[in-house]
Amino acid sequence: MGRENSHGRPKIAKKRRIKPDSFDFTVLFVALTLMLFGVVMIFSASYYTTMTSAKYKYDMFYFLKRQGVWVILGTMAMIFCMHVPYNFWKRFALLSYWCSNFFLLLLPFIGIEAGGQKRWLGVGMLQFQPSEFTKLALVLYLSLYIVNHRMELANLKGFLKAVGILALPVCLIAVSNFSSALLILLMGLTMLFIGSPKIWYFVASAALIVPAGALAVVLFPYRIGRIRIWLNPWSDPTGKGFQTIQGLYAVASGGIFGLGLGQSRQKTFVPESHNDIIFAIICEELGIIGAALVIILFAVLIWRGIKIAMNAKDTYGTLMATGITSVIAFQAIINIGVVTNTIPNTGQPLPFISYGGTSLLFLTIMIGLLMNISRYQKE
Repeated sequence: MGRENSHGRPKIAKKRRIKPDSFDFTVLFVALTLMLFGVVMIFSASYYTTMTSAKYKYDMFYFLKRQGVWVILGTMAMIFCMHVPYNFWKRFALLSYWCSNFFLLLLPFIGIEAGGQKRWLGVGMLQFQPSEFTKLALVLYLSLYIVNHRMELANLKGFLKAVGILALPVCLIAVSNFSSALLILLMGLTMLFIGSPKIWYFVASAALIVPAGALAVVLFPYRIGRIRIWLNPWSDPTGKGFQTIQGLYAVASGGIFGLGLGQSRQKTFVPESHNDIIFAIICEELGIIGAALVIILFAVLIWRGIKIAMNAKDTYGTLMATGITSVIAFQAIINIGVVTNTIPNTGQPLPFISYGGTSLLFLTIMIGLLMNISRYQKE
């Protein structure tokens, strides 16, 4: 009961109402826009290579058709997850976490090698990256663990247990994919930062993470080479610095308005121009304006994700939305940073735009979960 009103009757405190059936359609619009834009840019970046190569059977639509299939499957998965209450997935959180770790353990033994690293599992035509599944599994399980052990996180022992849950898949991924391990680490630490009652633990964690990261670089000499190339890509212009240099040429040649859609010249030089380096082709063909619009779309998506997290009806929804939003944010930042040589070269696709079925499928599933969380917002 509250204070009395002017009529002498006690005021009753209003409860915060939940608004069902009110999806955040801004998130849906931006995600679909980025996916469709990605299909167009994948075709624009790849058609010349595929139409002139026997490897792709001289099919200029080779990557377009494959990405189009994944867009359809991803959209279906997103719509399904939009309409399934997000709390339903709690029952699968622990199972998905241990399944993802099991898949990561299999990589060194039966993984499919690509680019000198084993990052794929598959049987025949069915292939997927366990690291992409791990992002989703960790969002589900770490959110549940923090909710169930919130008070334990107030002491160092409980906090270290949560860090251990995060550290296991991060270490397994770091063996073959340092950039994905870093991305998942940043995502998990963001969730722990939001869910933990004690902030100073993160200072202690940083004191351990920084030397651990330095040790990981020292133990793998090729990572030191990447840092050297980052500082001066022209020291090896025809080798390790080739992709960085060609990508920068593409960014610079686009100017303000770009050369026009499909008119990129650098796509014939940039390796895998339809994949991790596709932002350079966007800059070349659509200029600063086109690149800025893409960045604005990501900013809107991240803003809406933060708003959904802040207004979620429970802590589990807040943490899930935080994890999903941070994955998209950090992945976009890393990709754009690599293309512009702001950070050392590392392989992370541009969310929703770069070619890749596994990445797109799990991103659309996470967007579906985010949309479902937005369905149950507090006013």
